[in-house]
Amino acid sequence: MSYYKFSEYLAGTYGEKVYKIPINLPSGCPNRDGLIAFDGCIFCGEEGAGFESLSSVMSVSEQLQKNIGYISEKYNANKYIAYFQNYSNTYLPLNTFQTYLEEACVENVVALYISTRPDCLNNQYYEVMAEVREKYSVDIVVEIGLQTVNYHTMKQLNRGHGLAEFIDSVIRARNYAIGICAHMITDLPMDDIDDVKEGAKILSALHVDQVKCHSLYILKQTRLGQLYQQGHIQPLPMEEFIERTITFLEYLSPDMVIQRLIGRAPEERSLFCSWNTSWWRIVEQIEEVMKRDHRYQGRLFHYLNGAVCTR
Repeated sequence: MSYYKFSEYLAGTYGEKVYKIPINLPSGCPNRDGLIAFDGCIFCGEEGAGFESLSSVMSVSEQLQKNIGYISEKYNANKYIAYFQNYSNTYLPLNTFQTYLEEACVENVVALYISTRPDCLNNQYYEVMAEVREKYSVDIVVEIGLQTVNYHTMKQLNRGHGLAEFIDSVIRARNYAIGICAHMITDLPMDDIDDVKEGAKILSALHVDQVKCHSLYILKQTRLGQLYQQGHIQPLPMEEFIERTITFLEYLSPDMVIQRLIGRAPEERSLFCSWNTSWWRIVEQIEEVMKRDHRYQGRLFHYLNGAVCTR
């Protein structure tokens, strides 16, 4: 296998295929409500990342019941991950956050995955997660939006935080045995191939558990969309995205689980997405190039533990 697929990890951990169920909470983001900024990240649409989710007006149990009913019937599924997907899900009152987590701990849910920002994680929230994990015997993974390790690019993306906040959130997670998944965009036009390599090296040095790769998509009615329409920013060619993603995998620890290699966007709201190519076809091309050229995850993972002294 060219890289450590999420499906392989789930089957090995839980003994069978596991399905991720999106949950949409009525949460917000400090980068949108004025605490940090009002505009949010330049690529983020009004619906955040949850364009395929059910309404946040529905309770957690209702969303789970409806989605599990559909998935179990269609795929004969037995085990699930409750994925708190949209916006910053730790940007909630602590008691409310705990109530939502506990409501998701129903039969056949084996793990909770919680999407958030690195600057919305502190010891209190990790303590709640650890308590829920022990009480309900579920695994908990925090999915943290990082996107790049280049602080100049972070500023251009209007992330509202730097690399230090991410490092801090990962170190704190380790104190509570909470898993970490980092989100990375491998084809940011502001970054170069060295930024991609350094991203893989930093994630590996921090012993991040999982990574979710994205390609850059551009939505209407966003700051990024305006820059694109004005000709100030251009997406990279698909061939460069493929090369950058493979290089990222080569520098990444072989123990790190790859949740996915490319994301999806709402087509009706997109100005640019995946070079008008199906996401699965791009994944196929990545895998074909890796197989053809004998490239694989961890091939260049030889830079830690005082590597220069052991040569």
